[in-house]
Amino acid sequence: MKVILQADIKGVGKKDQVIEASDGYARNYLFPKKLAIEANAENMNEWKAKQNSQAFKKSQEKEEAKKIAKKMENIIVKVEIRAGENGRIFGSVSSKEIAENLEKQHKIVVDKKKIDLKEPIKSLGVRVVDVKLYEGIIGKLKVDVIPQR
Repeated sequence: MKVILQADIKGVGKKDQVIEASDGYARNYLFPKKLAIEANAENMNEWKAKQNSQAFKKSQEKEEAKKIAKKMENIIVKVEIRAGENGRIFGSVSSKEIAENLEKQHKIVVDKKKIDLKEPIKSLGVRVVDVKLYEGIIGKLKVDVIPQR
């Protein structure tokens, strides 16, 4: 019997996957626990519509990520930090500070976890930082670390 899974089941399949299950397993375990529904014509149509909707949403998010990546190429985020003489800074610039300044200066909201810093920035000057916007889309962001006035 074909069923559409409503939840992830270890060893069986993932949510929204159509699988072939034995009649007894489906009727006595999956259906009563609401872990699956029968893959009849009506349920299959709903499932296909849901899949198409998710695919459309993913494509929209990917397009938006591409636009943000293109926009990021042309901007410079200025981060002010306390610095001593000869360009030595106190502390370091973290991805959290970069994300906050990006939002303040350019109204682009990016999660700090998406900013890929190999190590915290510990000197003045301009750096290019990778920002993971979506699967396979990485934006390049210029970060200018300047001394605080």
